[in-house]
Amino acid sequence: MAKGLKSLVRLSEWTVDEKRREMAAVLDELAAAEQARDDLEQEMLREQASAQASPNEAGLYYGAYADIVINRREQIHQHILNTEARVAEAREALNEAYREQKKYETVEKNRLEREASELERKEQIILDELGLQNHARQQSDSD
Repeated sequence: MAKGLKSLVRLSEWTVDEKRREMAAVLDELAAAEQARDDLEQEMLREQASAQASPNEAGLYYGAYADIVINRREQIHQHILNTEARVAEAREALNEAYREQKKYETVEKNRLEREASELERKEQIILDELGLQNHARQQSDSD
């Protein structure tokens, strides 16, 4: 049973590590989407400043650009929402894997404590028996 329990602990540790890697990947994706949103906002501010500087030329192109930015902003917003939902799912999966790992570790710890206690009990029995034999020998030698 000890081998199987150790294997379960190792497997659960691997599962937790895997869930952490998945969580990190989803968080990286979320950070990239948020960065894309911020970059788009900065680009739009630059284009607005450029349009204000040259209103005659901007009148022809800025409307189409604004429509593209609005669509792109909505796509990024949806991607962020979807990614945030995936982060929540990944977090819950990580928490579940961690709870499982702790369960197995607790069982393993309890097993080791029971084994140590049993070993200590057996050693004490042997020491008690040796003490009784020694005492009996001393009694017989003094008689």
